[in-house]
Amino acid sequence: MRAFSAFRRLAALGTAVTLAVALAACGSDDKTDASGPDLGLIQSGTLRIGTLTDAPPNVYLKDGKFTGFDNDLITAVAAKLNLKPEFVGTDFSALLSQVNGGQFDLGSSSITITEARKKTVAFSNGYDFGYLGLNTTKTSGISKFDQLGGKRVVVVQGTVQDDYATQKSLDPVRVPNYNAAVGQLKAGTADAWISPAEIGEKMAKEQGGGVVILAAKELSSAPTAFAVAKSNDKLREAVNKALDEVIADGTWTKLVEQYYPGRPVPETFKPGSGSVKFTAPKASSSAPAAG
Repeated sequence: MRAFSAFRRLAALGTAVTLAVALAACGSDDKTDASGPDLGLIQSGTLRIGTLTDAPPNVYLKDGKFTGFDNDLITAVAAKLNLKPEFVGTDFSALLSQVNGGQFDLGSSSITITEARKKTVAFSNGYDFGYLGLNTTKTSGISKFDQLGGKRVVVVQGTVQDDYATQKSLDPVRVPNYNAAVGQLKAGTADAWISPAEIGEKMAKEQGGGVVILAAKELSSAPTAFAVAKSNDKLREAVNKALDEVIADGTWTKLVEQYYPGRPVPETFKPGSGSVKFTAPKASSSAPAAG
């Protein structure tokens, strides 16, 4: 009898062990399904994105939500990868070093690819093109980039516009964000602001009364892209694949038409890997040309 009881307890223990192993295996499978491939993320299943709060229509906060062309695009890319996007606001001057230092998985802020920046981060394939903008006031008398010599010019620190002003020997005043740049113009402490044209144009319109205007535009020679850590090739490759998917399914075109209505796309520009067919956004005959 004792032997039978011992046998029964042993059998029950074996069943419990088997069940525990099976449950552990199921839990492991569920975790794998939820997190997908190992992309070297800070937190499995979440794409932590560093961005800005004050640069419409590219990246900005609206009703407490991070939005804009770049952020809506990376949200669509994250969905293709079965990842939850988590946005965190920062200053552009710190963004790239924060990405490479592991504070963010990815940087989203209309970042133009440059050789200097490649020393800090790696880039996804390009997803947009950009213009340099010349913002000023109605009373400044400035209407062209070649009139900036000897003028007090403001730029956001660490941007391509900062590089441009430095290369042109303009000795620019550097500020941390776009609101500060507009503030300099409105206060009369700067004669001009070299801006990302789409951002500069939108912010000028929001001033009302023409205090700040976009006087000229100049096409940038390099595309904009998402920034990832130089050590994370797996994430960069996954983002590139998903980016091609949102280009192919029409999401990219839809977002371009939403945020840049009527803006013509240069014939030389191909988003993503350049091998994916896409529908060209609807252009308007009244859209401003590059200046």
